[in-house]
Amino acid sequence: MLFVVLLLVLAALGLLVPALTTSNTIWAWSSVGASVLAALVLAWDWWRRRPGDPVADAQSVDQQAVADDQRVVVPAEADTPPADEEPPEEDTDAADLLVVADLVDEVRVLDERPRYHLSSCSWLAGRPTLGLPVQEARQLQFTPCAVCTPDAVLVRRSRTSG
Repeated sequence: MLFVVLLLVLAALGLLVPALTTSNTIWAWSSVGASVLAALVLAWDWWRRRPGDPVADAQSVDQQAVADDQRVVVPAEADTPPADEEPPEEDTDAADLLVVADLVDEVRVLDERPRYHLSSCSWLAGRPTLGLPVQEARQLQFTPCAVCTPDAVLVRRSRTSG
């Protein structure tokens, strides 16, 4: 469906060129018509896929069943939240917080996500991450992940090495 909209927008742009270079208004109206048609196609597609629609939900369930039959489903670890859910926040002891505030060990963060993780965190699962010192991650208001418990691990590592 997006391909059809793209073609209509490109046609509207193509019709706009002769409209601007000639004095014939039919080209301009044709461009407007193609743009309106693209908007109508987008609205129709949205209407067809709107959430809560029993017909659309049934179709998506049927499509998911077909997709499941065609691929191998790998079960997620029991303690790892689904990919679209944020992992819970680690409950860090106040004494550990004081230690973490001075650490410069690297943790991993995801864009637009509030948690920081150890690089070995199972929730990251190949997602593109950015490395930051834990001290900076804390200053930027990131919170620790409860799946990999970075604060507990880093504090334990700090206390055993120092």
